[in-house]
Amino acid sequence: MIKVRAGSPYPLGPTITQEGVNFAVYSENASGIYLDLYSSSSQKEPSETIEIKEKDSYVWHMEVPGIKPGQLYAYRAKGKYNPSEGLFFNENKTLIDPYARALDSTLRWNDAVFPYDVENSNVLKMDERPDSEFIPKSIVIDSSFDWKGIEKPERRWNNTIIYETHVKGITYKNEQIPIDERGTYAGLSKDWMLDYFTDLGITSVELMPVHHHVDDRILVDHGLTNYWGYNTIAYFAPDIRYSKGKPGDQVREFKEMVRAFHSRGIEVILDVVYNHTAEGNHMGPSLSFRGLDNRTYYILDPVDKSSFIDFTGVGNSLNSSHPQVLQLIMDSLRYWATEMQVDGFRFDLASTMARSLYSVNMLSPFMATIHQDPILSKTKLIAEPWDIGPGGYQVGNFPPKWAEWNGKYRDSMRRFWRFEPGLLGEFATRLSGSPDLYEASNKRPHSSINFITCHDGFTMMDLVSYSHPHNEANGPLFMDSSSENYSDNLGVEGYTDDPFIRGLRYRRIKNMLLTLIVSQGTPMILGGDEIGRTQRGNNNAFCQDNEISWYNWNIGEEEKNLRKFLRHIISLRRSNPVLARKNFFRGSTVTGTSLKDVTWLTPECEEMTIEKWNEPHRSTLMVWLNGRMTEEIEYEDNSITGGDLLILFNSSRNEVMFKLPDHGKRWEVYADTNLPDVEGLPAPIDGNRYLMMPNASAIIRERL
Repeated sequence: MIKVRAGSPYPLGPTITQEGVNFAVYSENASGIYLDLYSSSSQKEPSETIEIKEKDSYVWHMEVPGIKPGQLYAYRAKGKYNPSEGLFFNENKTLIDPYARALDSTLRWNDAVFPYDVENSNVLKMDERPDSEFIPKSIVIDSSFDWKGIEKPERRWNNTIIYETHVKGITYKNEQIPIDERGTYAGLSKDWMLDYFTDLGITSVELMPVHHHVDDRILVDHGLTNYWGYNTIAYFAPDIRYSKGKPGDQVREFKEMVRAFHSRGIEVILDVVYNHTAEGNHMGPSLSFRGLDNRTYYILDPVDKSSFIDFTGVGNSLNSSHPQVLQLIMDSLRYWATEMQVDGFRFDLASTMARSLYSVNMLSPFMATIHQDPILSKTKLIAEPWDIGPGGYQVGNFPPKWAEWNGKYRDSMRRFWRFEPGLLGEFATRLSGSPDLYEASNKRPHSSINFITCHDGFTMMDLVSYSHPHNEANGPLFMDSSSENYSDNLGVEGYTDDPFIRGLRYRRIKNMLLTLIVSQGTPMILGGDEIGRTQRGNNNAFCQDNEISWYNWNIGEEEKNLRKFLRHIISLRRSNPVLARKNFFRGSTVTGTSLKDVTWLTPECEEMTIEKWNEPHRSTLMVWLNGRMTEEIEYEDNSITGGDLLILFNSSRNEVMFKLPDHGKRWEVYADTNLPDVEGLPAPIDGNRYLMMPNASAIIRERL
C-alpha cells in the first residue's frame, strides 16, 4: 500500500515533485475520486488504486511518493448517476485526466465505455462493467527540454503568410522523408520540409488539430476515421498518432518539431477545438469530462438536463462560461504557448467560445480573459467567426486583437473568377483588406485572414475541376457538404487530359493565387494548392485518411510551374511593403508625391467612377499602388522600397488592351497568369500598352 501525502490543489494535472508526483483534478459534484496506477499499457486492471481524500475548492488532490515520469494513470469518479439532473457518475468507468500531457494509445471502442445500458439505449440505466482495457491511459511526463536558445520568430502580422496543412497528409507520401517518420511530427520537421516552406516564402505553418482526438464510433464502424481531428479528448496532449516513438515520446517530438521550425524563422499556429469534446451528446461515451463532472463541463438544456445545448453540430458545447472550464481552456492555451512554444491559435467555431449563456457576446468571460492575459494576448489569435447556433455568424465582430477567417473574401473571389457579374466593387473591397468589416472597429487589414480554399471544402484544383461535390467515398451517412462552393469544371467534370481545358484550369488557379497574394490582409494558402492537389471532388474529406487527403509529391511540369509561380509572387509580396500595409488605404495623396496611395483605373487608364463601379458587366480593373514608403507602412526593413505596382484583372471572356499610366515611369511585367511559367520574368514592357488574355491577371512593376 502506497503511503500518500495531502499534496496541493494547484496546479491541476500531474506535477513532478522532489518526492514523487502531485495529482490534482477538479470535480464539483463527485462524492469521491480514485486514482488508478498502471504498470504497462497492456494491463487490463490497475496495479494500484488510491482514493483521493483531500479536496479544496472542488479540487481533489494528493501527492504520491515514488512515482516517476512515464507512470500510467487514470481516474474514476463516484457519485450520483441521474441523467435527468445532468449527472453521469459511474465509478466503474476509467477516465482520462483533462490535464494529461500525453496518452499511451487511442480509444478502443466497446459498449463498456458508455456509462449507460447502450445495448438497449437506456440512458437511465447505469452500465456497471469496467472499461479500463479500452480507455487510453494518461502519462506522467518530464517536461524538461533543451530549446538550444532558439526563440519564437514573432513575425509581424502584416508580414505573415500562412500555410494550412495536416501533419500526416503533407508527409505521408513524401519519398524525401524516411519511411518511419512519414506522417509524424519528426517527418514534418525534416530539412526537406523546412527547405520547402522556406523556399516557398511561408512565414507561418498552421497545423490542423494535433490535440489527442477520438475517431467517432460511427466512422470506425464504417471503416473510416476522423482524419481532420476535430474531436478532441485531451487538450494538453499531442496526438500519439503523429509520433514515431514509444508512448510519451510525442511531447518531445512535438517540441523538436517546433524548435526546427523556429530555427528557420517559421511560426507554428495550432488549429484548436475548445468548442466541444469527443464525448458527443447525452448518448455518448464517458471518457473524461462527462464522468468527472458532466454538469460543470457542458452546456445543458435548462429544461432537460440530460440533454445538451449544441452550437457545434457534433453533440455538445463546452461550457466556457463556467470558471473551471474557462481555467481549463486558458491553462491549455498557456501550456502550448509557453511549454510547447507555439506562436498562435486558430479557434474552430470560435463563436461558441464567445457565448455568454446562449448569446454570442464579445465581452464574454472567454474573450475578456484572453484580452487581458499577458501571454495569450501576445500570440496570434485567429477566429473561425461562426458556429451553427442563433446569431453565430460573426465575421467582422471579433475584438481588435483577433484576426478572422474571412468567409466573405473567399466567396467573393471565387465568384469573381467564375465570371459572375456585378461583383467588381465587392472584389475591390475584399482586395483592400475588407475595410467595411474591420476599419470601423479600429482593426487593421491583417485582421482579415484572406483565403480562397481551406481544409473544409474543395482544394483549388477541385474548385476548377468539379461543378458539384463527389463525396461518395464518405459513404451515405457522411456525404453532407456545403452547397455554396462557387466552383466551375470549365467544360469537363473531373480529370481531363484535354490540354485546352487544363490550360484554363491552371490559369484560373494562378488567378486566384495571385489575387490572394496581392490582397491587403493576411494570406492563407491551403497546403497542396501550389502543386495541384486534388481530393477527387470530395469537398468534405474529414474522414478520408488515404490517397484522397494525402499529398502527391510525384508532380509533373504543370504542377512544378504552378509552385514556381506561387513562390515568385510571394517573393514580390515579401519584398514590396505596399502589398503588406499595416493600415487601410486612405485614397488620399501620399506625402511627397502627386499620387494617391491607391488608384482604381479602367483599362483605358481612366479613374473609376461610381457609375463605372456599378456597371453590372464590368469585369476588368487596374489597381495602381503607390510604392513610395510612407509612415503608414512599417516593414521589417524600412530601407526596402519596391516601387509602384499595377495589378491588372480581366475576368471577362475577351482579350483586353490595358493602357498603362504614363508618368515618366518605365514598366516591366512581373507575373502574368496567361504565361506558362515565370522563366524570363520580370521582362521590360515597350511602350505603355499591355494585352491581357481572357480570364487572366498580371502584376506590372515599376522599373527602378
